[in-house]
Amino acid sequence: MKIYQVGGSVRDELLNLPVSDRDYVVVGATPDELIAQGYKPVGRDFPVFLHPETHEEYALARTERKTAPGYQGFVFHTDAGVTLEDDLARRDFTVNAMARGEDGVIVDPYDGQADLRAGVLRHVGAAFIEDPVRILRCARFAARFGFAVAPETMALMRRMSEEGEVDALVPERVWQEMARGLMEKDPVRMFAVLEQCGALARVMPEAVPWSIDAANMRALAKAAQLGLSLPVRFAAFAGTFDEARLQSLCERLRVPSECRDLALIHARNALAFAEAPQLDAAGLARLVQRCDGLRQPARFLSLVAVAHVYAEGARGETDYRAAVKRLQTALEAARGIDAGAIARTQPNPQAIAQALHAARVEAIALALGGK
Repeated sequence: MKIYQVGGSVRDELLNLPVSDRDYVVVGATPDELIAQGYKPVGRDFPVFLHPETHEEYALARTERKTAPGYQGFVFHTDAGVTLEDDLARRDFTVNAMARGEDGVIVDPYDGQADLRAGVLRHVGAAFIEDPVRILRCARFAARFGFAVAPETMALMRRMSEEGEVDALVPERVWQEMARGLMEKDPVRMFAVLEQCGALARVMPEAVPWSIDAANMRALAKAAQLGLSLPVRFAAFAGTFDEARLQSLCERLRVPSECRDLALIHARNALAFAEAPQLDAAGLARLVQRCDGLRQPARFLSLVAVAHVYAEGARGETDYRAAVKRLQTALEAARGIDAGAIARTQPNPQAIAQALHAARVEAIALALGGK
């Protein structure tokens, strides 16, 4: 029995990047042998075991065979005769098809180290075409590492898109990969790769037509540069969508409510946020109220962040930081009003609403120095 560290952890170690999770492949063993050594079985589709002390995952070396369309139509085969090279051959990219033995020696049958040095994502073999998730992973890795996609790999992904293989992807998996890609160093590159291979139009038709020069891509790049949250990055990505197109995208991909709501509220109020530097106290009070900032101040500040990256990312725009401070000040002033005390002095709901608005306008004006 031999044990090898495999996959992304080997790649990241060679890139001198931090590694949080390590995966291992066991060659020349059976499930019973591992159980006898204290490993605990956890895999359902194929034998995966938890180490009795570290609780890291150890999988028996395996091969796989395509039996149905989509990314779930596989049958896995494991036995003591499956070699390490057999196991590595089923992996997606050469940079992910390396292993490190217990002696520290790198096993690299598909020249992953050469592609790592060259900054290239290259598929391992023809079986790549059998799993459409690999297109999404390719785009995400390009966004993470800034790697180029090998021409032959791009051609293969284009073929997969044209033949409809990506249509088998379920919405949850598309969103999962998209969300991870949005949080990478260069999320714009993810969309560029998906567009280039023709997959974007099939998995996110609402995002087409799309251009690297679009305002939303510049805003997304700025959000990534500032290290902003996933909801802010998603709202930036979708910032130029009309509400109907955005609603369609969110429903089809089952986008989580935190991301969906922020993007939709921004879409409805984008113009007002763009005009924030010129809004008077009354306009700011209405904007805070319309965006439910009084009850959800954290979300309102996220909306301010989306507006910020649009203004900062746009060509020829002046510094938006003063407007951001202005919106933050308006929110704080409006929330400082004692609504209960005002309500007790008014005769009816309409009068209460008018009095509250007037008080908030006055408070915002005072906080902004009478502006």
